Amino acid sequence: MMLWGAGWPVLKILSESVSWEVATFWRLALMTLAYLPVLWWNKKPLYLVKSAWISVTMSGLLYALFMVLSFLGVQVATAGAGGMIITTLSPVMIVLITIVFTGFRPSKQHIFGLGLGLLGGIVMIELWEGTILTNVGNLVFILAALTWSILSVLAQNSRQYLDPIRYSFFLGLIATFCMFIIAYGHGILSVFDQGIHFWGALLYLSVMTQTVATTIYFVASGKMGSAKASSYMLLVPLFALVSSYVLLGEIPSVSLLVGGVMSIVAVYWINQAKTA
Repeated sequence: MMLWGAGWPVLKILSESVSWEVATFWRLALMTLAYLPVLWWNKKPLYLVKSAWISVTMSGLLYALFMVLSFLGVQVATAGAGGMIITTLSPVMIVLITIVFTGFRPSKQHIFGLGLGLLGGIVMIELWEGTILTNVGNLVFILAALTWSILSVLAQNSRQYLDPIRYSFFLGLIATFCMFIIAYGHGILSVFDQGIHFWGALLYLSVMTQTVATTIYFVASGKMGSAKASSYMLLVPLFALVSSYVLLGEIPSVSLLVGGVMSIVAVYWINQAKTA
């Protein structure tokens, strides 16, 4: 959770160096390469059954879109806001998606958690100010949260075809190919003109926040169960805000803190409802 949270201010640093097309391509490419030793260590085969290709391809495209939205969001807003809004609103959106498209019937705990989470989102983006359409950063983060929520539902369904580690690898491979097409005409080799700070940020985002942190999370989920493991994600917004303050000097607004706490409580309540 600490690795994931600190990724937001690091992404902000990266966004100040090269274009979003180039940065997103190299982030995905290095992440995908870093998965190869993980696959080898876990003796995972490098192939997909035909029935998995449609789901994985859709996931890869959504993953590329999520990466782009995250990058664009931190360019015009604070990194702490990205870590807070996306991490706390995504679980709420996931439950709403399952209610609408799968016929899932929410319990009273779910309904309370959803209501509190949506209220927390309203406070975080200061909806009463009427600037949601002009506050581009928050709007992009909301779209990123929606994209991640749809991706999470697809990921859950993909488990009938393949394990999480191979899923992450092929998802990254497809997203990398997609971003290569987009970044090719935007100076894709310009990263080699950058200094050590840029490469440190790029390697951290590609390897530490994606491959290492995600693999640790999958291992933990297998040992303690997905319900318990997912509850630890409530720490990500805290680490995002703290690391954004330490690395960038960002001071979160009162509305972001209050709304974030409300959404964290909501996500905890929803998780409790899932395990009840």
